[in-house]
Amino acid sequence: MRLLLVEDDLRIAQPTARALTDVGHTVRLEQSGARGLAAAQEGAYDVLLLDVMLPELSGFEITRRLRAAGLKTPVVFLSARSALDDRVEGLDIGGDAYLIKPFELPELFATLRAVVRRGEAARSAQMEFGDGDGLLDARQRQVWWRGEAVGFTAREYALLETLVLSRGRWFTREELLSRVWGPDFGGAARVVDVYVSYVRRKLGAEVLHSSRGLGYRVP
Repeated sequence: MRLLLVEDDLRIAQPTARALTDVGHTVRLEQSGARGLAAAQEGAYDVLLLDVMLPELSGFEITRRLRAAGLKTPVVFLSARSALDDRVEGLDIGGDAYLIKPFELPELFATLRAVVRRGEAARSAQMEFGDGDGLLDARQRQVWWRGEAVGFTAREYALLETLVLSRGRWFTREELLSRVWGPDFGGAARVVDVYVSYVRRKLGAEVLHSSRGLGYRVP
């Protein structure tokens, strides 16, 4: 998994990042709330690990802004604040789990597995996009647009599903290539642009946003 760890205490951040890397995860570490927010908005991460008390922006404020922007990436709070009110607030604003420091690494690993399982289970739900004009059913692998079923190839569907599942998140060509075509695909990254054009042709250009340097997203 790709993980974003936002933690300003290097005595915690560095061993945690190293342990996560050792078990096969890719970890980006940021030490301030502002940089953590920017990274979360720009990158494609499977889970965000946020300290609550951070310089510039708290982990809670990062989460509020991400959820307000429609970003649904799972959030695990890491905090020494153990009061019930803090834990309830963290979950109420959109957090998926709350770990109290000091935590043991097996507990962190188990929490990540549980959060990811919940995210995978959500794939069976129907998801709206395109200001409610579109509906994607991941269980049936079917897309409807303005009440009409739309035929997609397997690759077109996988591209749209990846973007809809992380609405609001920008994906670079390389990230989409890895997720949709697989890490061993040997073709050019421009194939992503071709398939984006196929999806736009079927649903409308406004469904997929693009930005130079950021990539593609479903708003």
